[in-house]
Amino acid sequence: MLLLLLLLGSGQGPRQVGAGQTFEYLKREHSLSKPYQGVTEGGRLSDMKGKNRWWLQLSEDLWWLSEQVGVEEYELIYFLLIGVGTGSSSLWNLMGNAMVMTQYIRLTPDMQSKQGALWNRVPCFLRDWELQVHFKIHGQGKKNLHGDGLAIWYTKDRMQPGPVFGNMDKFVGLGVFIDTYPNEEKQQERVFPYISAMVNNGSLSYDHERDGRPTELGGCTAIVRNLHYDTFLVIRYVKRHLTIMIDIDGKHEWRDCIEVPGVRLPRGYYFGTSSITGDLSDNHDVISLKLFELTVERNPEEEKLHRDVFLPSVDNMKLPEMTAPLPPLSGLALFLIVFFSLVFSVFAIVIGIILYNKWQEQSRKRFY
Repeated sequence: MLLLLLLLGSGQGPRQVGAGQTFEYLKREHSLSKPYQGVTEGGRLSDMKGKNRWWLQLSEDLWWLSEQVGVEEYELIYFLLIGVGTGSSSLWNLMGNAMVMTQYIRLTPDMQSKQGALWNRVPCFLRDWELQVHFKIHGQGKKNLHGDGLAIWYTKDRMQPGPVFGNMDKFVGLGVFIDTYPNEEKQQERVFPYISAMVNNGSLSYDHERDGRPTELGGCTAIVRNLHYDTFLVIRYVKRHLTIMIDIDGKHEWRDCIEVPGVRLPRGYYFGTSSITGDLSDNHDVISLKLFELTVERNPEEEKLHRDVFLPSVDNMKLPEMTAPLPPLSGLALFLIVFFSLVFSVFAIVIGIILYNKWQEQSRKRFY
């Protein structure tokens, strides 16, 4: 009974957003806010108590509760965790130089050659969702002497450090980049910091020298450094429609940045955020990440069109297809290849000897 009360009392009620029948529900298993208690490092929970492990052991016997209370199995595990007091941040992993502070999580400090990341441990199976990111970028660097920015991810793989704002290259999923330093010297039409988005099926590399231009879906200028008020970014994915908006003017109003129809993202990927510094640096802080499930009405035709996909793609945008590597030969296959090669070689030698002998006999007859 206590568990049931926890399940019913741990969520947030629906709230209507925008026009039409669209409601949002805060998903705590994918959200992070103050106080940041129990964030893990390297996959180990920093303040996991014995009673939490006891609850986890019992979870295998309580799967059936997911149907009784109307939640997914992964949500049940989450409620089992927070029901004993660890807090939602226990479902997030830190990586690299990321640090938990009292008022924010610092992905990278204002120091050279640092990288850090924060990743959700629970895959997201929502169909339509909205991620609200409260962040702050600040440092001592003057104009164009700061970098490199941060990224927000919805990807198949998590906790994979690399060169793309602290994450792996050739990722599979969605990346939204807040790029604070222009690498392409000849470009004049863009003003940095600049926000862009990229969908990747694992076949594309992010082009740092050109600030990701060849693979971006769109973008906008966003002056977000060293501001004295809060800065926000929202990523909304509804009916295959990707929308990115920003609130960076201190007016508490969303401003359009990117809008792309026909974006196909699989379910079951992970949310995360990462940052990297090189010769130039900045403080890259995340104050909160809040994910909302959006419930929208679909007609039968939309239901048919919006079926689950297994690889990210964008309509009217050709992404190179992933070529699967050839499987290695088994021992039996290798033996058969060698055996038949030897048999063919012996057969060819025998035929050659026979033909040579016949040629010699014919030569003798012509001589006599």
